[in-house]
Amino acid sequence: MTTITLTEAQATLAELIHRLTPGEEVVIVENDRNVAKLIVTSPTSAPRKVPQLGTLRGTVLSMDHFDDPLKDFAEYMK
Repeated sequence: MTTITLTEAQATLAELIHRLTPGEEVVIVENDRNVAKLIVTSPTSAPRKVPQLGTLRGTVLSMDHFDDPLKDFAEYMK
């Protein structure tokens, strides 16, 4: 674990970030107190793919007479 002062961190922040390797930590100190810690995070996963419309065409079962009234309720439909 590397320790640097806040002034050093401000001057070389970009270099610090690019120099870190997985598992390495850098502690930033101000007036002999720890104020921040830089650690490497794991790379983010690939962005989620946006579904394409129409790709499931033909996979949904649709009955021809789905909306027809039921025979049991014929007397109530009059």
